[in-house]
Amino acid sequence: MREHIRLLLVEDHALVREGTREILERDPRLRVVGEAEDGPAALALVDELQPDIVLVDLDLPILNGIEVIRRIRARPNGPLAIVLSAYDDEDYVMAALSAGATGYLLKTAHADELISAIHAAAGGETVLQGSVGRTLLTRAQGPGQHEVLTERELEVLRLAAQGARTKQIAAQLMVSSRTVEGHLTSIFNKFGVSGRTEAIMYATARGWITLHRHGPQ
Repeated sequence: MREHIRLLLVEDHALVREGTREILERDPRLRVVGEAEDGPAALALVDELQPDIVLVDLDLPILNGIEVIRRIRARPNGPLAIVLSAYDDEDYVMAALSAGATGYLLKTAHADELISAIHAAAGGETVLQGSVGRTLLTRAQGPGQHEVLTERELEVLRLAAQGARTKQIAAQLMVSSRTVEGHLTSIFNKFGVSGRTEAIMYATARGWITLHRHGPQ
């Protein structure tokens, strides 16, 4: 584990970057190693500086924040990504999480919330600001929301939350991929959601499962 959490700020407004840097520098365990004002610059600095966590806005010039997150998370040992956005909209939240973000905060967050979120993300947690979490739960509401998962369905969902693909889940549980897909479909129907990310967030918000993500090495 590194002594400091190395951060890259990706934001096209200089004043916002400067203010965010000042907030982060209050914590001696955090170190801002670089700043980028657009998507391509962010990707170049990720390769050059190898930060642990990238704080990224969604509304960026040239290449938007969603695509930046997708590309850095696709890199071997790519850094974690936390969104810091003005948009409290369910589509933006789900798009960011689906792209691989480990957290989503609004620019209205207080300084201590931001610092706490960074440490939580580095420790392997997924971080959602209060109103963002409520947005996800609202989206997750639907028919059958009170249905209880079977033990096998819970096993499947826990493995999915750890990042395992269908074939990997099937191999670990010693069942066919088709069986796993059937369990996933059943879970989606019970929660009233349309995919894995929503199902995982729905169950995590209720404390049924815990997300396992690797923090910085």
